[in-house]
Amino acid sequence: MKTYLVTGCAGFIGSNLVDYLLKKNNRIIGLDNLSTGKKFFLKKALKNKNFKFFKIDLLKNNIDRYFKNVDRVYHFAANADVRFGLKHRKKDINQNILVTYKILETIKKNKINEIIFSSTGSIYGEATQIPTKENSPFPIQTSLYGASKVSAEAIISAYSEAYELKSYIFRFVSILGDRYSHGHVFDFIKKLKKNKNVISILGDGNQKKSYLNVDDCIRAIDLGVRKFNKNVNIINLGTKECLTVKESIKIICKILKLKPKIQYSGGKRGWVGDNPYIYLDTNKIRSVGWKPQYNIKDSIKQTARYILKNQWILKKKN
Repeated sequence: MKTYLVTGCAGFIGSNLVDYLLKKNNRIIGLDNLSTGKKFFLKKALKNKNFKFFKIDLLKNNIDRYFKNVDRVYHFAANADVRFGLKHRKKDINQNILVTYKILETIKKNKINEIIFSSTGSIYGEATQIPTKENSPFPIQTSLYGASKVSAEAIISAYSEAYELKSYIFRFVSILGDRYSHGHVFDFIKKLKKNKNVISILGDGNQKKSYLNVDDCIRAIDLGVRKFNKNVNIINLGTKECLTVKESIKIICKILKLKPKIQYSGGKRGWVGDNPYIYLDTNKIRSVGWKPQYNIKDSIKQTARYILKNQWILKKKN
C-alpha cells in the first residue's frame, strides 16, 4: 500500500482526487487550511481509516512531519482566483510560488521521488496557436494567477533536473462537476438567486472556453502518471469542445427554469487576464488511451444541479 500526500485536499478537485485515490487502496495524508476548501467535501474520506486530515497553513506552519514516509505528493493547494488577482497580488506570490518552493524543499529533505502538480491552461495567456500544444510559444502573461503558475512550473522543473525528482505538471482548462465551488456556473447561479429577472455578465458573451469534468480530469491524471516516464512531464488536459459564455448561460437558465434579461458589459474580455479563447491540444494524453466521458453541456448541467442541491455552498465559507 502506497502513501500519498495531497495538498489542497478539501478543495473541489483535491477532494475528488482524495476519494479516487482511496478507492485505489492507498493511504492518504490530506493538508488544507480550509480558506477556500470545505471539510464537507471530505465527509466520505474522513470515514476511511486510510485517510488522515490535517488543517494547516502550508506557508506559515512547519510541514516536515507530514511528509515522512510519503511515496508521492499531489500538490493541488493554490490561490485559484484569476479574476481578482490584481486586487490581492500577494496571494498569488505567497500561495502559488512560495508554497510550491516550500513543498519542494520538504520533498527534497524527505527524499520523495514524485510530485504531481495542478497547473492551468491560463499559463498560455492569449495563445496564438489554437489548439494550444504543450510546447507552444510562450506568450506574455495576462494574469497574476497564470504568471504564478508558470513560476511554480519552472521551479518544479529545476528541482526535477537537479535532484532525483520525477514531476508531472498537468495544465487544466476550467473544471466542472460535483463540489464545484467557484467559477462562472457558481457566479451565474448566485446572481440569478438574488435576481431572477436580470443578470449582468462580463464581456460580450462570445468568450469561447473549453471545460473538463472533474472525473475525466482525475482519470487523466492517474493515467498520465502511469504512462509517461520522463523526468519532467507536461500534459494538457481538456476536451475537443468549446462553449461560448452565451451558450453556457442559456443552459444554466434552462436548468433554473428562468428567462432573465441578460446584460453584457461589452468587450472581448470579462476582466484583465480573462482569455477570450481557451482550447488546448490534448493529443498527448489521448495517445495513451484517455478520452473524456462527459461533454461540456452535460458537465454544466451536472454542476448546476449540484449547486442547486447544495445551496449552502453559495453562502457558507466552509
